[in-house]
Amino acid sequence: MPWEKRFDTEQVLDAVMQAFWARGYEATSMQELVERTGVNRASLYATYGDKHALFLSALRMYDEKMRRKLLAELEASCGPREAIRRLFLEFAERVGRANGSRGCFVTNTALELAAHDKEALRVVVHAQEEIEAFFARMIVKGRLQGEVADRVDATETARGLLASLLGLIVLTRCRLERALLDSIVSEAMRRLD
Repeated sequence: MPWEKRFDTEQVLDAVMQAFWARGYEATSMQELVERTGVNRASLYATYGDKHALFLSALRMYDEKMRRKLLAELEASCGPREAIRRLFLEFAERVGRANGSRGCFVTNTALELAAHDKEALRVVVHAQEEIEAFFARMIVKGRLQGEVADRVDATETARGLLASLLGLIVLTRCRLERALLDSIVSEAMRRLD
């Protein structure tokens, strides 16, 4: 009789994602993951692989459920300029939420692991490239609709916006000054004028 999983793999992976997102890779032990998920160590290993494989699965889940979903929703529901503004505000406003800010799991991974973990680096770079492409699409669309100045170079400005967004995300982890974050959003939006 084949081995049968007795847990919801997506729900377990979400709990793992929350743990790694809150504490990072190095600070999160397998024992903590066992306790958070209620699944024994052997079952976690059999289902997801070792701690590193489990981390990468959680990181990819975050990227799909959070970042990709957010970009798609903004692109579908907002004008180009507003989509860019709302992306910045999404991260700036996390500071005031009940649990505080854990930053962005992908950006946290860039800071903790990307320099020495090629697999994590691939996920991080792919996410950053998609955000940059989102900005470039919104700039081109915004120029066509008159929301963005014609002189604004899509590629160069998209890269600058990406850098500003990543800086804002890092600042949300340590500087909870709303005026500072608002000024970063305002400066980023001025690039479109």
